[in-house]
Amino acid sequence: MATSKTKVTAVDPVWERICAEAHDAIAAEPMLGGVVHSSVLHHGSLDKALGYRVALKLGSAEMPDQLLREICDEAHGDAPWLGQAARADMMAVLDRDPACHRFLQPMLFFKGFQALQAYRVGNWLWRKGRKDLAYFFQMRISEVFGVDIHPAATIGQGIMIDHAHSIVIGETAVVGDNVSMLHSVTLGGTGKEEEDRHPKIGNGVLIGAGAKVLGNISVGHCSRIAAGSVVLHDIPPMKTVAGVPAKIVGEAGCSQPSITMDHILRATAP
Repeated sequence: MATSKTKVTAVDPVWERICAEAHDAIAAEPMLGGVVHSSVLHHGSLDKALGYRVALKLGSAEMPDQLLREICDEAHGDAPWLGQAARADMMAVLDRDPACHRFLQPMLFFKGFQALQAYRVGNWLWRKGRKDLAYFFQMRISEVFGVDIHPAATIGQGIMIDHAHSIVIGETAVVGDNVSMLHSVTLGGTGKEEEDRHPKIGNGVLIGAGAKVLGNISVGHCSRIAAGSVVLHDIPPMKTVAGVPAKIVGEAGCSQPSITMDHILRATAP
């Protein structure tokens, strides 16, 4: 007796919402139809659309976007965590950035999100031992987005990089999950040291604009680093630090500073 096989189609609410938003965007602004179709509606999944978008942005006379797209598709096919991280990053941007009202915005317009997805492909290449190609990705990400992330850096998911100008993240840096940072943040070294020389940022940390975190130091989970601070020593969990050099000035103020995005320093009771 013959048995029928039913094809099961995976449900992806994030992708379905992006496609719905894409149709709405075209209806509202027909002149963007070509951009929206090529970047979203011509693709069957978010992973494919991300590969296309990253390749289109990084393509140049040195390496055309068609080749880069093959690399991105290979990466997403081999490592499903790339798509998972992208979805978490997109949710983070929508949740924490008051200027973001749709998933479509980071996908098409926000360079922090786009640079992070491009870095993730470079990180995949690095893990595969394809280091020269990973360095090429790093170079193009820096040239196109103004974001310089070493492909060997370890970055979690649910990351928001707001404005994303002049971001530097070093080779041995580690960034946990659900971290938020603003423009001109540096996670760097303190000199010519080799080996493990960059900061380790815990989950849920909020890093203000222009902050510099330097050396192989630890920033405890759910801490806040005030804008313009220079952090040179370990920070315990759930503290607020400010100044040059940075010192502890109080508690974090809430359980999830990276989600509330509250940068205001408030006086504590004596």
